Amino acid sequence: MRLSQVVRPGPGQFLCEPGALNYLDEKLSSFANPVIITGELSYKAFQKYYKGSLELPVYQYDGTASHEDMARLSKLMEGTDCIVGIGGGRALDTAKGTADLLQVEYVTIPTVLGTCAAYTPLSAVYHPDHSFKVVDYYEKAALLCLMDLDLLVESPKKYFMGGIGDTLAKWYEAEGITRHVATELPAMVQVGLKTAKVTQELLLKDSKEALESLECGELTPAFQRVAEAVVAIAGTVGGFAGEYGRMAGAHAIHNGMSLVHETHAFEHGVKVAYGVLVQLWASGDQAEVRKLLPFFVENQFPHRFSDFGVTEEVLKKAEKVAAFAASDAETFNLAVPGVTKEDVLQAMKAVESLTQSVAI
Repeated sequence: MRLSQVVRPGPGQFLCEPGALNYLDEKLSSFANPVIITGELSYKAFQKYYKGSLELPVYQYDGTASHEDMARLSKLMEGTDCIVGIGGGRALDTAKGTADLLQVEYVTIPTVLGTCAAYTPLSAVYHPDHSFKVVDYYEKAALLCLMDLDLLVESPKKYFMGGIGDTLAKWYEAEGITRHVATELPAMVQVGLKTAKVTQELLLKDSKEALESLECGELTPAFQRVAEAVVAIAGTVGGFAGEYGRMAGAHAIHNGMSLVHETHAFEHGVKVAYGVLVQLWASGDQAEVRKLLPFFVENQFPHRFSDFGVTEEVLKKAEKVAAFAASDAETFNLAVPGVTKEDVLQAMKAVESLTQSVAI
């Protein structure tokens, strides 16, 4: 059985509160030679809030989350017994992959709220040129995921918006996949789906206040709930639902948009959120699209293809996205079996026309 099919509840411990970094010394006390893998900006954010006494060796990753960089780092830190990953998704994925090579424990400390990477025992691995390569699954989960809310409430808004968008898709993609399953779903998959529903309900209720909290740098219960949804609850969905909780139409749209240069300036999760609208329309859930539009408008999420800076050759570029998303190599067909390029293109046109800007 593949690890992607095995139930993976999450880290051994999860701590999320103001001042959570104060626990780091205690949690690392049983290790003889812990080290840090991080990025320059991430480490500066960490240092601002870490008040402990540990002076650990610090290794900078090269920004790629590649097998090559993991191998480089593993050779530099032979003899370590624990790796502390500090940063965003790629830094944490590098730390996890390096720990796997060395077969040691690892701790994750997210400094942005863009992904669930701090919670999940897997890495999105890239080539050295930053193009996507593969998803690696690991035997070990994190010993500890430590989320310091004082640090995170000062993190960049663009990453938080991306995290919200990507997490919103958890429910819609999982539901889109499982609605086509004729038999009763396994109990653990049902747990994953219920968890995905929790994220959807929580985000629709709390995202506005959470984003305002981050803009003001003030902690609120809504901010903590959404932060936990983006990292921990989102990570739990895939951990329990497995392949039933994976990517479908929304991520296929994102992947198709990677072919359009203008969209590269937008965060992954923001493009995935737009993909949710296209998937829903293509699957016949037009009423849900209309229900979601106020959320997109209120929280300033792009909700039209033309909102992503696409102003020239719009139809041609939309066709390119649709063709890629509907291809056999992509995952749109998990939500809409037998989907065609024309189905996806018509859904994009319909979503565009709800708040018309540029005709496609």
